[in-house]
Amino acid sequence: MRVPAFRNPFRAGLPFLALGAALALAAASPARAEGPGNPASASTAGAVMVEGVPGVHALALYGDVKYPPGFRHFAYANPDAPKGGLLRLAVVGDGYDSFNIVPPRGATAAGLGMIYESLMAPAGDEAFTQYGLLAETAHLSPDGSWVAFRLRENARWQDGLPVTADDVVWSFNTFREKGEPLYRHYYRDVTRAEALDSRTVRFWLASGVNRELPLILGQLTVLPRHDWEDRDITRTGLTPPLGSGPYRIADFEPNRFVTYERVPDYWGAQLGVNRGRYNFDRIRYDYYSDDTVALEAFKADEYDIRVENIAKNWALGYDGPALADGRIIKQEFPDSAAKGMQGFVFNMRRGKFADPRVRQALAAVFDFEWSNRTFFFGQYRRARSFFNASELEATGVPEGEELALLSRFRADLPPALFTQEYNPPAAGEPGQLRRNLLRAADMLNEAGWTVDPESLMLRRNTDGAPFHIEFLLVSVSFQRVVLPVVRNLRRLGIDASIRVVDSSQYIERIRNRDFDIIIAGWGQSLSPGNEQREYWGSAAADRPGSRNYGGLKNPAVDGLVDLLVAAPTRHDLVIRTRALDRALQWQHLVIPQYYSPSHRVAYWNRFGIAEERPLGGYDFMSWWVTGAEPRTAGTADVPVQLEGNAPS
Repeated sequence: MRVPAFRNPFRAGLPFLALGAALALAAASPARAEGPGNPASASTAGAVMVEGVPGVHALALYGDVKYPPGFRHFAYANPDAPKGGLLRLAVVGDGYDSFNIVPPRGATAAGLGMIYESLMAPAGDEAFTQYGLLAETAHLSPDGSWVAFRLRENARWQDGLPVTADDVVWSFNTFREKGEPLYRHYYRDVTRAEALDSRTVRFWLASGVNRELPLILGQLTVLPRHDWEDRDITRTGLTPPLGSGPYRIADFEPNRFVTYERVPDYWGAQLGVNRGRYNFDRIRYDYYSDDTVALEAFKADEYDIRVENIAKNWALGYDGPALADGRIIKQEFPDSAAKGMQGFVFNMRRGKFADPRVRQALAAVFDFEWSNRTFFFGQYRRARSFFNASELEATGVPEGEELALLSRFRADLPPALFTQEYNPPAAGEPGQLRRNLLRAADMLNEAGWTVDPESLMLRRNTDGAPFHIEFLLVSVSFQRVVLPVVRNLRRLGIDASIRVVDSSQYIERIRNRDFDIIIAGWGQSLSPGNEQREYWGSAAADRPGSRNYGGLKNPAVDGLVDLLVAAPTRHDLVIRTRALDRALQWQHLVIPQYYSPSHRVAYWNRFGIAEERPLGGYDFMSWWVTGAEPRTAGTADVPVQLEGNAPS
């Protein structure tokens, strides 16, 4: 699943669980205790009881967990990694004006997720498991009506006071009542939270149908209530926050940099979820307003690690002595997670995009094959699914259980879904783009957008209104991708233009749905669930700030999402996700773009990396310093590119 912005904005959460006694047995079982775990260091998790329910050290969606009670470290972390040194990172954007992660306003500083802890922590090498962090144990009632978390006795805020169940209840209520609107939607099946004692918190669940809720609640970021008693948590501000995590703010200058220092007496340093991680003494984020400047700063050794989102840069931008002599390393980290959808997103709230024939026709204007060859050096693959490159991707035509499931919603699905495989128009063969555009012209005519007989160029609808499309962008680097699309739209008789705005205006226009087409994406995990309501649900379509960017409202999609969230087994989850994927494909919500099978990372050769890799390819917080110190501590004058815009 994907979680909302708790520990770190846009951070991918991991999976969720089956209810009842089966979960407790699977989570506590050391059946898969091999690896870096230490089966002999048996935990007392099973002996801890809350309301007569035994506790477990981990929650898993299906099957056994990888790491047993008392495990020593994650496989992709080196427990013997040396501590020390400085890690310098770059952020491309307009800067920040707040350290407060709660209110739905302002721009928060990068790295705030390192200050706070959540009740549980995901394992990067498992798709479906979370382990206790602030919480020592989790307790799930047999009927699924509540979940409780027992806090660790030694969990401390950075001022030395204990983290309490009251902090957890207050944090939950604060996020739901005063945070981003999506929290109220996300927590809608939680009826209340209560502190049973100073270390035990219980959440009552509306029903046992939403099987993700216990793990969703495990991902709750916990804030210190006592630190906010005399301050208004709904206001933005630059007072360094009090946390319980491995880092705290050491120094900052708004819109220029923020530096974090490792907490020397961090209470959780020896937990299995943390050992071998958070190895840097200091982590500094420098802000850059322009990505071209940021690239040059990297090559000048102004910062240490760069995740490259521009194919041309990866192919040509790093050439120089530092790359030639090995001081800079370019490495591709394979990504084993599901690849979400990235594309040109239609705002279907606007009448010109309401007809699915129009949206289907417009898919012809993006020539992926030419763009991949011309701009991207062949580095990308064509997106066609909302769960690309995974077992969750819908291919072929529906059969068996999936067909039976989709047939229940036949009245609200296009007939073609049942007889054809969805694929976006391809233009790899000579003359194919022209044929695609001719077919698109016919479809536009059928939808009532015909060529003006006087100009013989501009398309108008039956009311005489011209067909105009504006592409709203936040990054100038996307213009090279959009310009060929604009030319092809004009060949169809559509007046198209590009508008590039700053990040603040972009965020505001997206929040208020003031756009025709944007470039956006939806990340996915191998265990999709509750977040799909935020992506596609009718209830999210009209809510400002939701990730239902296009305004989709479809009863079949709503029903399929509900079934996906309630999937009792992994097999059911896969079938239901494929059915949802197929329904989304045939809604023609986007013009699909592309995805990369790996993460492209350039870094200065001064880091150690464990041999094992997490599913996502890398975990910078598991790296450590081995080589020469950086040339500088960071001297940038100009301010992380918004993650809402996908790689170009």
